[in-house]
Amino acid sequence: MARRSGPRLLDWINTPSHLQFNPFILTGYRPASSISGCVRSLFYLHNELGNIYIHALALLTFLVMLPLTIPWDQLGWGHWLGCTHFLACLAPPAGSVLYHLFMCHRGGNRVYSHLLALDMCGVWLANSLGAIPMIQCTLVCWPSLRLFTLVMYAFLSVMAGWRALTALSTTARLQAFGWQAIARLLVFGIRWLGIGTGAPRSLLCYLRMDALALLGGLVNVARLPERWGPGIFDYWCNSHQIMHFLSVISILQMHAGVVPDLVWAASHDYACPED
Repeated sequence: MARRSGPRLLDWINTPSHLQFNPFILTGYRPASSISGCVRSLFYLHNELGNIYIHALALLTFLVMLPLTIPWDQLGWGHWLGCTHFLACLAPPAGSVLYHLFMCHRGGNRVYSHLLALDMCGVWLANSLGAIPMIQCTLVCWPSLRLFTLVMYAFLSVMAGWRALTALSTTARLQAFGWQAIARLLVFGIRWLGIGTGAPRSLLCYLRMDALALLGGLVNVARLPERWGPGIFDYWCNSHQIMHFLSVISILQMHAGVVPDLVWAASHDYACPED
């Protein structure tokens, strides 16, 4: 992927204003392109290539791995939980690939805004749908509390989606998902105290999931490490790529927690405490 094989790349000052969101990435910006030109950018080096391929490879991996590792034959009535989890895992990398691949489209800020909304929808689906199996399994023995928690989490999810789509900065988009994270931590606390149920080894996976996602978001907001050396990390190892890598590991941790929870829930009648 030699840099010379593609079109002439732009520096930050000559890049359209809607793409000037990281002043520490100084070079490697693609010129405004058609759809086919955006697709051709998969085959030459530019400063979004790492972002595209990290999530593209993750998406392909999930498409193969998830159907093989979700315990469909054991779910029974809980088959919908497997589908929910499947969508929650696929949505972030799918939205991200489309956003980063076509963000230089010659449609300008109008097209970019739609792509950014699509990317945020992927993150929102991971946060919103991804918590449903965890809540369901943690409170499976307490139907009334489970229903209340799911309704409240749905309300928080609607608010998070609206705030994320209307946010004007990276920091505001990260903050949009804060109340969802707090709600998940409360559910984690119920399980940690022994009140909630579920597979014993799932809780640590869920905690690592949220910790990695938060770390990635903070790195992206802080613009590290490129803030320490503008221009050095234009193509590789910049904050957004680090966030992408951590988000993939976060999704894998979610999957590592949900699968044993789904197996546990399939036989919850034998695990619930006596009335």
